[in-house]
Amino acid sequence: MRQWLVDAFASGPFRGNPAAVVEPFDAWPDDAWMQALAQENNQAETAFLLRTADPARFGLRWFTPTLEIPLCGHATLASGHVLIGELGNDAERIVFDTRSGPLTVTATGADRYEMDFPANPPRRTPVPEGLARALGVEPLEVWAGAYLVAIVKNEAMVRELQPDLARLEKIAGEATGGRGNVSVAAVADEGAPYDVVSRFFAPGSGIPEDPATGSVHCILAPLFSERLGRDRLRFHQAFPGRGGDIATQTIGPRVILAGRAVTVIEGWLRL
Repeated sequence: MRQWLVDAFASGPFRGNPAAVVEPFDAWPDDAWMQALAQENNQAETAFLLRTADPARFGLRWFTPTLEIPLCGHATLASGHVLIGELGNDAERIVFDTRSGPLTVTATGADRYEMDFPANPPRRTPVPEGLARALGVEPLEVWAGAYLVAIVKNEAMVRELQPDLARLEKIAGEATGGRGNVSVAAVADEGAPYDVVSRFFAPGSGIPEDPATGSVHCILAPLFSERLGRDRLRFHQAFPGRGGDIATQTIGPRVILAGRAVTVIEGWLRL
């Protein structure tokens, strides 16, 4: 049984967000086995695929090292890349059946893909108690969707963050996705090749900081599209030493997420 390590939303190898993708199964393995493999891989997410009667349709589930999650953008992009780029699936569009409904991945060029995801427009909320102390900065605003989004003054504040993850793990506020999942974002500096810069800390999901997070941009895209008055935006997730690049288009209740994927490892599971 093969698996691949794919850097998603990456400008090249060792950039973006790595995800492990396991060769498609004919029936779902035991949940505990999938969780154990995800823990062994120790990546932010391991993606598991299920074949169906339709060669362009697959079941898809995502596991962090500690739990199964309902939505993951970068591992969906990586899964589409494995099916199309590594296994030679020639479908025009791949459909994934997930806990968040059907998700699609379409190849648009060399190692470049678009995904159609549900938008998660956030609502303005009070600053949760303890959030400023956990982040080490005072947010200008806080918004809540599946995750919290803290808006700060400028790009430098985003890049220089050194949050207290133990404190952050305890904070949920009005987020619907549980505690300890917080994006911090700001409008990019003038002249930057992107519109918004962000980071995402997820100790509540067993991930101290995620390098490039598709699901977060289902929140950020509608928020900043309304704020900046454009439906198409370029985001840079500024994980130190890597960084991920995600282009978005907000179309009513959906968000198109676009980016590149690069395979860095192909291996065999001796199981």
